[in-house]
Amino acid sequence: MTEVDSEALADVAYGIFEHLLNRDLQAQGKYLHLLVESGIDFKRDLSAIFGKFTEEYPQLAEAMLSHFLEVDKVYELIRLGEGVTPSATTLTYWIVQDAPGSAPEAIEDEKAGKWLIFQEPDNVDAVWKMIRDATVARELGISAKVSTAKPNPDSRDRRKVIYVYTKDWADEPDVMRIREKLREIGLTDRIGYKRNLETFAGEYAKKGKRVTYYSA
Repeated sequence: MTEVDSEALADVAYGIFEHLLNRDLQAQGKYLHLLVESGIDFKRDLSAIFGKFTEEYPQLAEAMLSHFLEVDKVYELIRLGEGVTPSATTLTYWIVQDAPGSAPEAIEDEKAGKWLIFQEPDNVDAVWKMIRDATVARELGISAKVSTAKPNPDSRDRRKVIYVYTKDWADEPDVMRIREKLREIGLTDRIGYKRNLETFAGEYAKKGKRVTYYSA
């Protein structure tokens, strides 16, 4: 039997826990980024959610604790921006923000697509915050996500990327409404839109190949 890499398992465990943390907080009408950026104490919430995580995934919880030693360390990392601020996030490749009422799996639907916004590392935090907040306010699409400071072997350059998802690539008025909103918040350079259809077919896997359905 192949021995499992303990650090890799801890990373997977943390990613699942962070997803549950965001989900359960939002079910209570709270957002992790607001708690962190407002300096609100959420240690009790985090501990309670970690307790549920331990009950559901005891082996993953054990792997997480073996890496972080205690839940308080996880809490302090999050308070410093882990999972909230792209440049301060090193444990996961992506930060995701779903729009209220949107199911997390909606971004995996074949009908979905996304606008791609590339940013230099020193600018991505500010741009992500604008897009994240507009997503929460239901001014954009069904979800948004941003690449983080964790080195990603799939990255082709040093830039970070933000995806702004729409529910249906064929709904051009909605796709372009979202593009116009992005212009309103300052993203005026031409950007491309890609459909999940091509992504799932592996059309973006070849270096240098570009498949853009809309450009605006």
